[in-house]
Amino acid sequence: MKNFKSILTAIIIAFVFTSCSDNEKPVIKPVASQTIENLAAPASGHGGKYTGAFAKFSFKEGKVVTGDNWDIAFRATEIIVNGGEKGKVLEDIDRTGQASLAIVNGTFASVKEVPTNASFKQDTTTALAIPTGSNNGWYSYAGPPTHAINPIAGKVIVVKTIEGNYVKMEILSYYKDKDASNPANGRHYTFNYVYNPNVGDKSFQ
Repeated sequence: MKNFKSILTAIIIAFVFTSCSDNEKPVIKPVASQTIENLAAPASGHGGKYTGAFAKFSFKEGKVVTGDNWDIAFRATEIIVNGGEKGKVLEDIDRTGQASLAIVNGTFASVKEVPTNASFKQDTTTALAIPTGSNNGWYSYAGPPTHAINPIAGKVIVVKTIEGNYVKMEILSYYKDKDASNPANGRHYTFNYVYNPNVGDKSFQ
């Protein structure tokens, strides 16, 4: 009888231990792919001297937000990150988070994880993490007669969000409905992104 009780106790302990171990295993969530179309980034002014509100975007929410829970923000050709210091651009806004970003060379599909040599930056009072100006950051300027703003092929923006998640992003167009024939369509971003909901996980697969 004593042996039976010992065996039963061992079975119960093993069951409880196994159940607890299974419950403690972290839940790995799948990465999420999304396309944002025609995100409006209006501004007053021109020639890189823009004023007005930024369109603040949260990768976790997958949309424009109005609070401090933004990761990056858009105004005309300017893209700022919610990390670092304000002061580089006119009518700048406070950085309340610790987000950062890097520009990685390669096709969107080829960037399967955060590269080990990615140089993450935040905004400073003298320079944005994504530099402005033609061929300095994410776009090139065609000049007369079209004055088109074109995303630079092979430039992938990798973001570490305010919560420590990683995102890869590819800007597809600066024009509403991707129609660059009319300059009035400008200041509307279309982009793809892949968001990893697992904090600290650098994989995009």
